[in-house]
Amino acid sequence: MRSASMPPTAGTGLEPGFRGVICVSFGSTGDTAVPDTDGQSRFDLHFEAATADTLSELSSVFSSSRVGVRLVLAGPPTDIRAAAAVAADCGLVGEEVTLLPQETGPRFIYCPHCLSTTIDETADTEVKCQGCATTLAVTDHFSRRRGAYLGYSAHAEEAA
Repeated sequence: MRSASMPPTAGTGLEPGFRGVICVSFGSTGDTAVPDTDGQSRFDLHFEAATADTLSELSSVFSSSRVGVRLVLAGPPTDIRAAAAVAADCGLVGEEVTLLPQETGPRFIYCPHCLSTTIDETADTEVKCQGCATTLAVTDHFSRRRGAYLGYSAHAEEAA
């Protein structure tokens, strides 16, 4: 995070050294669905999805905040987890971030074989990697840094 003396990133609308609650929502509705912030300053943002441009803008917002800021992310799990990964890269720690995922939605699966990420809409236990076509068994392990669930070769131990 930036210190309070550094200027804000152009176009973020966030004052330098902001210490309140940043509420970010994703999806087709404009509702942030965020609980009361107990009188703290609040900065609301809404995006349709967590695209590369959106995540870059969020990085600028998070970088212009100050220690003590709180972040609330609401929306589809893939979007809020991608935003949480950006927040972690900007120095926010887990205690500063609250995730409010929607009940359903796609998930990201990370392939350690080709280092790509596959979007899974099915919630199956096995997924075909979009990068290397390996059949991946999906674990419950979620990487906050990658914003994805870990996959591994589903049939690696079977005799060829």
